[in-house]
Amino acid sequence: MKVLVVKGSPHKHGSSNLLAERFEEGARDAGHEVASFDAAHADIRPCLGCDACGMSGQCCQKDDMAALRDAILDADVVAFATPLYYFGMSAQLKTAIDRFYSFNGTLMGKGLKTVLLAAAWGDADWIMRDLAAHYATLCRYLNFQDRGTVLGTGCGTVPMTRRTSFPQQAYDLGRSL
Repeated sequence: MKVLVVKGSPHKHGSSNLLAERFEEGARDAGHEVASFDAAHADIRPCLGCDACGMSGQCCQKDDMAALRDAILDADVVAFATPLYYFGMSAQLKTAIDRFYSFNGTLMGKGLKTVLLAAAWGDADWIMRDLAAHYATLCRYLNFQDRGTVLGTGCGTVPMTRRTSFPQQAYDLGRSL
């Protein structure tokens, strides 16, 4: 299978990217072809809501979203990796997901398998609730087939994250595909 990991952290060496790297390692060890796209450092502008694409055409903006679109449509599995920012995904990842508008119809028909990897500083039992609900809503709306989540709590720094079971969970999830 072709696996794409879309990274949404502005911290290239942060906790959510550590989870993404472990997931990638597990998927590679299972024999899958793995690629990643750093949405946080790509030139992806917000959706203009202009409807020039008609929800099924090319976006009028000329930026890195075209490359992400092609990579997503070529993948069998897409993993979204994000830090938890104010109880949701990072603005960088949300900006990329908002741009799915231009290929909603194609994306809905694909039945894409997806994964959510997230890291949060806090460890309260409710800390990931809103992010998990948003991801579930995206899955329902876009006809994504959820293959699992790793919701890493108590992962404020890379050393903190390494002391948890979440990197192993990410590896195991990648390996299980």
